[in-house]
Amino acid sequence: MPTLEELREDVAAGVVETVIACFTDMQGRLMGKRLDAEFFLSENEAGHPGEGCNYLLALEMEMDPVPGYAIASWERGYGDFGLRADLSTLRRIPWHEATVMVQCDVEWHDGTPVGPSPRQVLKAQIEKARAAGFDPMFGSELEFFLFRESYAEAHAKHYHHLTPSVPYILDYHILAASFDEPFLRRIRTSMKTAGMIVESSKGEAWAGQHEINFRFRDALRAADDHVVYKTGVKEIAFQEGCSVTFMAKPHHDWVGSSCHIHSSLWQDGSNAFAGESELFKHYLAGQIACLADLAVFVAPTVNSYKRFSAGSWAPTTLAWGYDNRTCGFRVVGHGSSCRPETRIPGADANPYLAFAALLAAGLYGIEHELELGPALEGNAYTSDAERFPHALREAIARLESSTVARELLGDEVIDHYLNYARTEQEVFDKTVTGYERERMFERG
Repeated sequence: MPTLEELREDVAAGVVETVIACFTDMQGRLMGKRLDAEFFLSENEAGHPGEGCNYLLALEMEMDPVPGYAIASWERGYGDFGLRADLSTLRRIPWHEATVMVQCDVEWHDGTPVGPSPRQVLKAQIEKARAAGFDPMFGSELEFFLFRESYAEAHAKHYHHLTPSVPYILDYHILAASFDEPFLRRIRTSMKTAGMIVESSKGEAWAGQHEINFRFRDALRAADDHVVYKTGVKEIAFQEGCSVTFMAKPHHDWVGSSCHIHSSLWQDGSNAFAGESELFKHYLAGQIACLADLAVFVAPTVNSYKRFSAGSWAPTTLAWGYDNRTCGFRVVGHGSSCRPETRIPGADANPYLAFAALLAAGLYGIEHELELGPALEGNAYTSDAERFPHALREAIARLESSTVARELLGDEVIDHYLNYARTEQEVFDKTVTGYERERMFERG
């Protein structure tokens, strides 16, 4: 990660010409501007934040402004908010020529943070953790599908009948993964240059499905890395003439793509969960107790819930177990590496919101000294363990009635993302799907 002084030197030498200044929207996408590097340096030296229209945190996926948000509306004139560069996030972007990126915090013109901004939602929970004496550490494992078609070709085919990069399940398969190795190697080396600590890549549980893993980091840096990686994979795929998707469930006959999240709290440079401490038990109990109410923050779309089905490697329950992949919460690691792996989020999750929800729930469990029930042994799919919400509509209802969610994240954040979720459901409810046409066009 270059320092500001190193950036000045690179700009003066002509090595860097462009600075991407960006933030993450509700959907987990990077939004912002490409700035001339010299202009960025002069504006930063003057203390000027960038600017962006505040409708960027009040949109649905198609970029249509949506009513019901307190922070932005036609009545308020859709003005600007500031984008304050966090210089600790400066990174080289090797898949774009002479380019660096800086991630920004979203603020109002008086310098106060925009509370519902995803990065701010997570920062608020990190501050709570640090006030209690903990440093939260997170890691996310993102799966994706790789297709031979370019994005333009996939769009022309309406995303139907695409060609997986490998035509059969390649889970842990060295030979099959080697067919995609030129692409995967470029991702691994590019992300390493972009400041991430790459651990491994592997084939996953369906045709053309892959996963690349990175070392865990402090929660904010891990979320920052996550969104840069996700965007970078798509951009590299475009450059290579292929396409990827991070949809939670691209096709009803396939397995889904997950975002398994590992989390722990550290004190004095050591994992406070070591040896399954009481702190660990309270933390995990809090996640189990609260996550159904916070489902919207880890499973944000209608498609998210299509992934949850028995025997699919995606959990359906809030059970926990030791190294048990049927459970929503899988305890992994031994001794100083002990931690919960939350297997519920899909690859479509916004990492800032998902991390914030899990951290808030874990801190709630610690504060209230919640007791951890017994580990589930056997098949959680067929157990009587409490079910995670099975549809976005159910998740909305849970959030609407939850007092705990408001206690954890605050009214401003809950109201903002309730409006987001209701909009997602409403848009889907108005849409005629291929499923309906295929069943009803002739035979209905």
